[in-house]
Amino acid sequence: MKRIVFTALMLLISAVSVWAQPVEMADTLRGSGKIYVVVAVLAVIFIALIVYLFTIDSRLRKIEKRN
Repeated sequence: MKRIVFTALMLLISAVSVWAQPVEMADTLRGSGKIYVVVAVLAVIFIALIVYLFTIDSRLRKIEKRN
């Protein structure tokens, strides 16, 4: 079973690397310096989502302790 999973994973990785092509939009954003703005916005969204999930988790723990 492990051998099949390993083989499938290796085939998937090799297929992705064959089809990988440079993205013109990323090159344009990198050239103008706007890629850093995109990365910063995505990082803020990701961090906010993580904080939100942790606050929900802490609220649920309090509710579970009461019951």
